[in-house]
Amino acid sequence: MQPLAVVNNHGQFNHLILRSLRDMDLPAEMVPNTTVPEDLDRYRGIILGGGPAMERAGRCRDYLDRGVPVLGICLGLQVIALARGGSVAPGSMGGYGMVEVEVLSPTGILAGYPDRIQVWASHMDEVKKVPPGYTLLARSRIAGVEAIASEEDRIYGVQWHPEVSHSVNGRLVFRNFDRICRDGGEE
Repeated sequence: MQPLAVVNNHGQFNHLILRSLRDMDLPAEMVPNTTVPEDLDRYRGIILGGGPAMERAGRCRDYLDRGVPVLGICLGLQVIALARGGSVAPGSMGGYGMVEVEVLSPTGILAGYPDRIQVWASHMDEVKKVPPGYTLLARSRIAGVEAIASEEDRIYGVQWHPEVSHSVNGRLVFRNFDRICRDGGEE
């Protein structure tokens, strides 16, 4: 099985994404966000990790058109939104903390989740406008956009960090992404 690529955007939890995948017996490799896009063609899916600032997201925008599923986490979600015509701005609540997220569509990347979940997230910056062609999957009282998807393009993003133990059942996001990478996402 081809590995998943975890794109290192210099976030403090990127190593935990890799560790979570390996603990789930999913082959994965960390790659720098300066990697030439063609060098990612050997991966079956790409995870854009979190990071401190858009200016440090390297070539992440270029990775969205490789023809494989993409999952953006925190900064990765914001990269997707900006690249596809959405908007990102500073959030009203900064720093990390617990957030209750309302799951609007428990399918695709959020298949198997209940209507409400507790997650660990940073809202220093957040998506303010969902890109055209994307579906809003989840929201919270803190942020109107907590998760989005383009099922057609197989591109997904979550504001929270599923890789940290504070996010309840966070590994389900990775299981769903693995399923999408393997078989096109059929449930």
